[in-house]
Amino acid sequence: MFARTILAATLLAATAPAQSTLVGQEVQVVRERGEVPETLTAAQARSVVDRALDFLLASQHPDGSWGTGALDSGLEFGFSVETYYAWQVAAHAVAVQALLHAEETPERRAALERALEWLCTTRIPKRGSDWDSDFVWSALCGFVAACEVADDPRFAETELGARVTARGREFLALLDANQVPNGGWAYYDDPPYTRRPTWATSFCTALVLPALVRSQELGWGTDRAMIDRAIAYVRRCGLPNGAYEYDLRPVPRITGGEHINDVKGSLGRIQVCNWGLAAAGVPQVTAERIREGLEAFFEHHKFLDVARMRPIPHEGYYANAGYFYFFGHYYAAEAINLLPREEREQWHAKLRPEVAKTQRQDGSANDFGASSYMITASTAYAALALELGLDGGAE
Repeated sequence: MFARTILAATLLAATAPAQSTLVGQEVQVVRERGEVPETLTAAQARSVVDRALDFLLASQHPDGSWGTGALDSGLEFGFSVETYYAWQVAAHAVAVQALLHAEETPERRAALERALEWLCTTRIPKRGSDWDSDFVWSALCGFVAACEVADDPRFAETELGARVTARGREFLALLDANQVPNGGWAYYDDPPYTRRPTWATSFCTALVLPALVRSQELGWGTDRAMIDRAIAYVRRCGLPNGAYEYDLRPVPRITGGEHINDVKGSLGRIQVCNWGLAAAGVPQVTAERIREGLEAFFEHHKFLDVARMRPIPHEGYYANAGYFYFFGHYYAAEAINLLPREEREQWHAKLRPEVAKTQRQDGSANDFGASSYMITASTAYAALALELGLDGGAE
């Protein structure tokens, strides 16, 4: 989810999609043969979560981090060296979220504390170049993770919790300095290049809305005007058909045929935008609107399947990119948990197979490229998507 890759023709020829086999012990299916169950129980999903978390614990470095801040796959190139580090920090923050939501064991608690220590002590990423502002990913994901730690009673009134809050405020300051004039955030920029970027996306902005609101409640000094601008940006990206524009255009760039702003091209954005707005208190995003978004997600899911692991961003039908897969499923789970409690299990049961079928033998998951940051983020998002439904979508 964190990169737009530039690939050489020779690499394209040599790159093969990763095999999607081996899910949980109870769900031995092979995606390529179409042996995917229509629903999955919470008990079956729990084994998939456990395997994903086992992978995160096994791949965590002694200093608490995951992956590397350098180009390590041979596929993503053309970026500033700083950008690889920013992606590492962002993926690390998503892994923190996965451990926060996990059922606690001594091993997971120790891994979580090491991860928080690294998040607090690693340096804040910087902008990579004039056009490359991928460092915003570290602020978005780091800030969300810090807000979740602040709400976790295990870290209330602790020295580590206080340090995470301080780091969260640093990420907030980075967001404040990089909010585009019309209210959103993104990870690239267009000319004329200025200190404050000029370009934003709906999904980057939506994912941080609830955390911004919560940070104001926590007394972090969040500017309400910044929140209102961000909410307005995402709302303006909404289209009459239920889709959300990739980025806000005065005249929506729909030209007919397969288009990224068609519902089928917005599957990975609809859920996060509906969730972000509704969780931030926007009354226009009703339960019915959330249901419609989820119905579209499952009806047209094949377009996400086809795009997963394709080596060129937006190469799939309706310009779907591989790195929307796990991002979209995690926020679909978040959207489900905004529905009445009695509805949630039926939706989670449909979501679980779409996540479980991607799990690899070692417990990891991936939807784009082969970089350590992407494997960390994909595995963490997969665990999060399933964790949110294990207790029937607990409040």
